[in-house]
Amino acid sequence: MAAPRAHLLRSGSMDSERKRLGFRSARGEFVPGNAVTFLRDGREAFPAMLEAIESAKQQILLEMYWFESDRTGRRFAEALARARARGVEVAVIYDSVGSLGADREMFAELERRGVHVLEYHPVAPWRRRFRFSLARLSNRNHRKILVTDGSTGFTGGINLADEWLPLEEEGGGWRDDMVRIVGPAVDGFTRCFHRIWRRHRCPPIHRLWADPAAVRGGRLLPVRVVGERFFQHRHEIARDYTARLAMAKHRAYIANSYFVPDRPVRRALLRAARRGVDVRILVPANSDVEPVKYAGRAVYGKLLKAGVRIFEWQDTMYHSKTAVIDGEWSTIGTFNLDYMSLRFNLEVNACVLDREFASEIEASFARDLLRTREIEAREFRFRPLADRLLEYGFYRMRKIL
Repeated sequence: MAAPRAHLLRSGSMDSERKRLGFRSARGEFVPGNAVTFLRDGREAFPAMLEAIESAKQQILLEMYWFESDRTGRRFAEALARARARGVEVAVIYDSVGSLGADREMFAELERRGVHVLEYHPVAPWRRRFRFSLARLSNRNHRKILVTDGSTGFTGGINLADEWLPLEEEGGGWRDDMVRIVGPAVDGFTRCFHRIWRRHRCPPIHRLWADPAAVRGGRLLPVRVVGERFFQHRHEIARDYTARLAMAKHRAYIANSYFVPDRPVRRALLRAARRGVDVRILVPANSDVEPVKYAGRAVYGKLLKAGVRIFEWQDTMYHSKTAVIDGEWSTIGTFNLDYMSLRFNLEVNACVLDREFASEIEASFARDLLRTREIEAREFRFRPLADRLLEYGFYRMRKIL
């Protein structure tokens, strides 16, 4: 397969979009001057991430919800250890629940080889930094971030586990997206990492900022990094979704693996569809968390009635968290439209403002639609009573799923 190509923006071509959307280069807004590459599935993401690790000269920051100790996880662990051996500063954050099945000896070995390791909110009482509270148990670090030398950053739905390896490599073949960014917007990922690192009083590490020299020619894109980070910045990604849906004029395509939208998001989807926007939602037919699938189906009726089209992926697990609206704004990240992402989890998304990049996301969405089945309103209305009961029951439990 040909290597994915980087997308870069011509100077001044986005001036009207910047003014219309309140463009500023300030913190939290769209930052110009970034090379952006769309990475489809682990087939493209894993080699690009490993290459970035192998090329790092100063620092590697890795923040990962699920860091498994299988072939993929150990391959990344070994790459991190080799980087540390050649003098690169390496710091890792992994989530205790997300990586529950991983062999802790893998992380211990990383520490012995000089890598700084933080287990986020341990759930085992004998683990270092364990503190019992329902809030800590619910609050998980669901981010997937890799930053090398402060200038290259990755995020998306892909974790470090064999589930994302291609089927021909005896992996799970999970369908997912990742994005690689080179440029000043990577500072947003760095802030996310350092905020957690400082909060847990970990050993001091260097704070590197993106080097303009890391971006070499071509088209440069404006990128905004949006992060869910504790109570003062709660709902940032959801607000971004609803604001974009409120401005949508033509089409809104959303792929989401755990789709149980709250009232504001549902209202934004309904209003967009009712004013004639082509709203399409792509979700898994076979989920690794079946209760969430049934809880999500409980809201299908109103959405279908308003004209929202819903498609269920019929193949392996569909894990993407990607959206594109009106062929100009797109987002890729870790955020699910469910209660956990909305209320508890630490999340991060990268938003890109560029028509050519958005067209690539739309093409990927269209490619996925070929392996889906559309939910028809009439058929859904006459679904079995057993399904209705499951949907009702799990929807009532949506806040703990």
